Amino acid sequence: MGLLSGRSGVVTGGGRGIGRAIALELGRHGADVAVGYSQGRKGAEEAVCEIEGLGARAFATQANVSQPEEVTASIATVAQRFGKIDYLINNAGITRDRTLARMSHDDWNAVIDVNLHSIFNVTNEVLPYMLEQRYGRVVNVSSVVGQSGNFGQANYAAAKAGIIGFTKSAARELASKGITVNCIAPGFTETEMVGAMPEEARERVLATIPMGRFGRPEEMAQAVIFLLAFGDYVTGQVIAINGGSYM
Repeated sequence: MGLLSGRSGVVTGGGRGIGRAIALELGRHGADVAVGYSQGRKGAEEAVCEIEGLGARAFATQANVSQPEEVTASIATVAQRFGKIDYLINNAGITRDRTLARMSHDDWNAVIDVNLHSIFNVTNEVLPYMLEQRYGRVVNVSSVVGQSGNFGQANYAAAKAGIIGFTKSAARELASKGITVNCIAPGFTETEMVGAMPEEARERVLATIPMGRFGRPEEMAQAVIFLLAFGDYVTGQVIAINGGSYM
């Protein structure tokens, strides 16, 4: 029996990076996992195979989380397959980094739609199931950039800051109904996004981190497990995980 045996839910953006690490850690602790993805079907299906190898149930579900009608269909499938939805990890995100002088409306809107509007879209669909059972755990994935800002990431920082405000407001509304809402704010983490940074930019970031390394996806996943398994009296919190950076 694992810490989360008998629990089921969904991880958006669960096929790669931090989302994949969270999905695998959930399976490791006995939870059933719907691995959400938009375009990376192969990565999502590979994650499903790994989770099933750990003895938990899993399946991949496709949805562009910025599109409410796609989210509605995906969440209905999760509820049908698992019979209930106990947890939601809002992790899906993209970047379109530009300085403000070069940022287009498309760059701004795409990041806000996927990183911020999706938080409402998916949570709004999951809530009826959680309210009916008077139990639920929502963990949103923000970023330390949402607290500190970052050069060339005004769109990303704005979205991630909005997630923090959403988390605190939703926590106040839902605590009395047995639903906790929390947030992790990872620092720079060894994912595809960070891997795509120019080496000079990576070195600048590393210079601000006393531990001298980026965070690891598995470390972010362990914080999520804590909030799901032991966070019965924790809600509205933002846990910054940044490898000892300037925060």
